[in-house]
Amino acid sequence: MTPAARVQASIEILDDILAGVPAEKALTGWARRSRYAGSKDRAAVRDHVFAALRCQRSYAALGGSQTGRGLMIGAQRAAGTDLNAVFTGDRHAPATVSGDEEGRAFAGDAEQYDIPEWLWPRFQMSLGDQAIPVAQALQNRAPVHLRVNLIKTDIAGAIAALEADGIQAQVHPACDTALEVSEGARMIAQSSAYANGLVELQDAASQAVVAALELHPGLRVLDYCAGGGGKSLALAAHPGLEVFAHDVNAARLRDLPVRAGRAGAKVTVLTTDEATRQPPFDVVLVDAPCSGSGSWRRAPAGKWALTEARLQELTTIQFNILNQLSPLVAPGGVLAYATCSMLADENGAVVDGFLHSNTDWRESFRKTWLVSHGTDGFFTAHLTR
Repeated sequence: MTPAARVQASIEILDDILAGVPAEKALTGWARRSRYAGSKDRAAVRDHVFAALRCQRSYAALGGSQTGRGLMIGAQRAAGTDLNAVFTGDRHAPATVSGDEEGRAFAGDAEQYDIPEWLWPRFQMSLGDQAIPVAQALQNRAPVHLRVNLIKTDIAGAIAALEADGIQAQVHPACDTALEVSEGARMIAQSSAYANGLVELQDAASQAVVAALELHPGLRVLDYCAGGGGKSLALAAHPGLEVFAHDVNAARLRDLPVRAGRAGAKVTVLTTDEATRQPPFDVVLVDAPCSGSGSWRRAPAGKWALTEARLQELTTIQFNILNQLSPLVAPGGVLAYATCSMLADENGAVVDGFLHSNTDWRESFRKTWLVSHGTDGFFTAHLTR
């Protein structure tokens, strides 16, 4: 495919997404219909589409319309590309740009930095002088991080194994087990380092949430909202822990036994009923359902789907989860609350509300990681009684 043909394909996929088709479904559908597209073509089109979704408001302003074509015109203008070299009207290329497709000036910071208008005041309140740097970071692709599995290797061994597979990685400062991939990220899933359980794909801040816990042999630890089980595996890499994983959507944990086997880790998966009958736990980690604002670079559709009503609903869910899980924690144990969000509504406000309602609990630790610092956005607080 020519560069212009890739842009035209991206326009068509974006139109499907804007009409309500989930991004992955739209991309998969296009790939199935376009057998002529090679792996490099599919990767380039995917990059175009996700870049446009991250920058949907600013690209629409620059491109003159909230359409797939408008977003891709805006993307080319933002990159300083000669539109006449791409929008040629030739076979498989998008039609030439007309006079009524001129861009316009940004209406304000929220539009320029691609944050929903209703959310911008909360975003500023939550992040202060980091609001614009964080918003700018969210406009760009997320880095690829790996967790070194200390059950099987160390940092140097993992870096060497990855290099043998053609993948370059360096230590990331957020966590002692974290690596950032600088070259060969698309080869990770096919690498021997990954297949042999030496590394797992996991954001550095997600790893740091686990590393922040004071863990020692003999502890019973429950990862309650485990999702795919990334934090469960990170916990199980610590020697001598008895690690349990639970998620209300059991299907999310379907692959965990295979991943644990590859990693040489032991994790016991519990149903909701089993989790409530297993206490007390010394540590209960709950990565609660949230807006996902810290991972909007990876899932940009979530940024535009979030509403004020949904945010309020999420904070109620988060508060209720803390209340529901607190009886599962042994006296002197830790209830570790976490979100992949940078919004104060979901983080400090929820913890403060729980502490206000549960005066026998206190906070011993609180930390926020921001996307502007080179990780996904995360928050965690440790609560004890």
